[in-house]
Amino acid sequence: MRRGSAHLGNRRARGAAGPRVRDGALEVAVLVLTSDAPVRRLNARYRGKDKPTDVLSFPGPASGRFAPAKKSRRRIHSGDCERQEGLGDIVISLDTAARNAPRFGRTLAQELDILALHGFLHVLGYDHETDDGTMDRLEGRLRKRLLAPRPRAGSGDGR
Repeated sequence: MRRGSAHLGNRRARGAAGPRVRDGALEVAVLVLTSDAPVRRLNARYRGKDKPTDVLSFPGPASGRFAPAKKSRRRIHSGDCERQEGLGDIVISLDTAARNAPRFGRTLAQELDILALHGFLHVLGYDHETDDGTMDRLEGRLRKRLLAPRPRAGSGDGR
């Protein structure tokens, strides 16, 4: 497992997150896995689904929703990964992302961006399985921004 973190340091990221993020210093721990096996174990343990998946989210204390609403939202045990204060952990399977990217017509980098966004929305408290479509609409708007072509260096865009 490789561990990295995403810092909500810029105004655009905080603005996209909406009112659920008040302090730009909150940390989201991102666990990037090199195979499906660890993700499958976590998915079986916390969601009761014995199969790999692309992304799993585990809200942390700062998310305001760490108290489990159901059995599948239990705290990750220290043997699974190191906990730290913050919004939560996002676990991404590189294997599944690499398989899915071509199916959706995306590069692996784009797929990883989308999975990180999806996980991030979950640790903020959004849930597409139980809400009225709020998460799906927000994710759709943010995906358009995320996947928009970026200007090349020297293109005169001034960014």
